[in-house]
Amino acid sequence: MEHYRPTRAEISIENFQHNILSFLDHLSEECELMSVVKADAYGHGLIPMAQAALNAGASRLGVAIVEEAIELRNAGIKAPILVFGYTPPEAVQAAIERDITLTVFTEDVVKNVIETAETLQKQAQLHIKVDSGMHRIGLKQVEDVLHLLHQNTSPFIKWEGIFTHFSDADGEDPTYTEQQFEHFLHVVETVESSYGHMPVKHCCNSAATIAYPSMHLDMVRVGVSLYGLYPNEHMEEIINLKQVMSLKTAPVMIKTVRPGEPISYGKSFEPETPSKIATLPVGYADGWSRSLSNQGEVTIDGQRAPIVGKVCMDQTMIDVTHIEEVKEVTLFGDRNEGAISMQEVAEHMNTIHYEVACLIGKRVPRIYK
Repeated sequence: MEHYRPTRAEISIENFQHNILSFLDHLSEECELMSVVKADAYGHGLIPMAQAALNAGASRLGVAIVEEAIELRNAGIKAPILVFGYTPPEAVQAAIERDITLTVFTEDVVKNVIETAETLQKQAQLHIKVDSGMHRIGLKQVEDVLHLLHQNTSPFIKWEGIFTHFSDADGEDPTYTEQQFEHFLHVVETVESSYGHMPVKHCCNSAATIAYPSMHLDMVRVGVSLYGLYPNEHMEEIINLKQVMSLKTAPVMIKTVRPGEPISYGKSFEPETPSKIATLPVGYADGWSRSLSNQGEVTIDGQRAPIVGKVCMDQTMIDVTHIEEVKEVTLFGDRNEGAISMQEVAEHMNTIHYEVACLIGKRVPRIYK
């Protein structure tokens, strides 16, 4: 798609690489950094961010679905890639052919992988998912993990890793995370004493990587925080991160609206005094949520301007009566530069900043700087 309107998401590669280096400094030399680039790198752009991560020192990439891994391989990226989620049988051959590492947690999937690998005469690399308390996917009991390993000893599969996922590592109470970690360690110790060494043991997401250095093990999986977003505000004291994405635009019209003249759909806002209203070419079809209607704000040269009226599919109105000149508008960006943070936008939307980043749609161009 060619782009002509002024709305764009600016992606700071410099800030992203700063965050990579901050995490590398936070890890021991023996611990690998996996850059999680699922969901189009949290809306930042899969291929550019994967390449930037590897250039800055990440050694592996993590994705949610096999389609994302294939896209990375098709772009010429050769680094190890782990698919965290379920891979359907029809995708197994494509994954093995491209040296994509798969997560398994059911016997039928492992059998399918073995059959495909033997047909291709090519070894497949697998990681076992342990459910230590997230209760989403994975094997809960150590007996189930051992059964999966002992039933599947084909030379065409390599059990490279074992991992779990924490559900509350961003909370300030460590109790549940510690319980999950202890359960995972018990599974790992039993597996290694019975089956043999697992080369890559991992359990830390962004939050746990920041808050629990003793849990880093062989590798950490850092996603949202590589993009400068803290899982919780109390973690800002531990590591220095810079927000990577800024959403910017420019007004297409500025007009005076008088009292009694409602703005946008549903007549939800009427100015009390004559007001200068700017219309921005961005709306909920771009991921700029309708829930920001009449409560969100934007900045213009560091000055805040409120959103007035309902956010439309393609346009948003702001009150700029108090601002003399309006050229560029920042919807969110680096708060160190006077912008509104993605976290603040998320609070207005009653969600998390992860979702704000992922919502920004494909018709908003990413400009890499």
